[in-house]
Amino acid sequence: MNKIVVVGGGAGGMELITKIGKRLGKTGKAEITLVDICNHHIWKPLLHELATGSLDEGTNAVDYQVHGTNNGYIYQRGALTGIDRENRQIILAPLYSSDGRLILNERRLDYDYLVIGIGAISNDFGIPGVKEHAFTLDLTEQAMTLRERIQHQFMQHATGQRQGKMKVAIVGAGATGVEMAAELHHMDHTLRRYGYQLEKDLLDLTIVEASDSVMPALPKSDLRKAVHDKLIEIGVKVATNTMVTEVSETGLSTKDGNFIEADLVIWAAGVKAPEVLATLGLEVNRANQLMAADTGRTLSDERIFTFGDCACIPQPDGSFLPPRGQTARQVALMVGTNLIRLNSNPNAKMDSYIYKDLGSFVNLAHFNTIGNMFSFFHGGLQLAGSPARFVYASLYRRHILALHGPLKGSMILMIHGLNRLLRPQLKLW
Repeated sequence: MNKIVVVGGGAGGMELITKIGKRLGKTGKAEITLVDICNHHIWKPLLHELATGSLDEGTNAVDYQVHGTNNGYIYQRGALTGIDRENRQIILAPLYSSDGRLILNERRLDYDYLVIGIGAISNDFGIPGVKEHAFTLDLTEQAMTLRERIQHQFMQHATGQRQGKMKVAIVGAGATGVEMAAELHHMDHTLRRYGYQLEKDLLDLTIVEASDSVMPALPKSDLRKAVHDKLIEIGVKVATNTMVTEVSETGLSTKDGNFIEADLVIWAAGVKAPEVLATLGLEVNRANQLMAADTGRTLSDERIFTFGDCACIPQPDGSFLPPRGQTARQVALMVGTNLIRLNSNPNAKMDSYIYKDLGSFVNLAHFNTIGNMFSFFHGGLQLAGSPARFVYASLYRRHILALHGPLKGSMILMIHGLNRLLRPQLKLW
């Protein structure tokens, strides 16, 4: 029986492991194992909502151990540190508790086929002070830490222990930065409704972007302008064509010699592949991404596959797949199909992936949702307001249905809907 190990339980990894777990694991055709450094999954595009309390991690998290039991795979917690390709084993780092106690020693797991989908981490571009003074949103734990910091600052202002403006700087005007800015303003408004004694113009929030517009990934300039105008309308300052040169405890220094004061800095300026990928003995590019064919199979080893932001996959026109959620999901599912075929026939013909831009959406909390569908077809269809919000929400609904199946998934979504109606709009503890 083949052993298939998937490293990375993000959105793409979870849909892949669910697919092959049901097809191969539950039927006894292969032994499937998921490896992740966390013990649960939360859809990464919602981490900004988790960081402000709009999302309840208790009802939205998927426990890997339980999900694996129901879907035909084994879960192992740990961080990938090496690959022994000769013996077909991966090496997991020792696992420690938060207070430094050793929980698990270094381990080795056997594989016949290995899939690496550990995503990306925030790219600090070597700028001094980012690691020390800025918050990132790569992991659930980081979002929870940021939420505590934000809530404490609002509490200090509400009780008069902190005076003046609450100054926040968000570096990067992509989806994460823009949505985080809107969520912070939503949090400000909601806390005031819940009795916090806050000044109406308390939040002094600036988005800093090196390019010439917000949401540079959106294909149409009028969409980018719509996002920009809405941000200005809700009170966000937007500084485009502005490069950060240093982050300190009190704010940001910029290339043009200005200084942006900030009590809180959130870094969302870009992503890079984790550095561990360059130590595995596999071919990587300058960004540490694993070099792979359009089938998802790495160029270095026919037994190892990859997908998502940690993969560099070519396209027929000579370009490479962009680091986007839709490509990660689609390539992951294709890799799953290829693994199912290879499990039956090692010489089976594999599918290849050709990118089609299905669109982009940005959700500005309750203020607005803006985006574009089917961008590959004559520029696509532009949406805003309720229709755009419906499409945006349907992406998460599709993910839940993929993980839990139509019946259970629909029940979970119904519970989520009731929870949003019944619980406070913000989780304050």
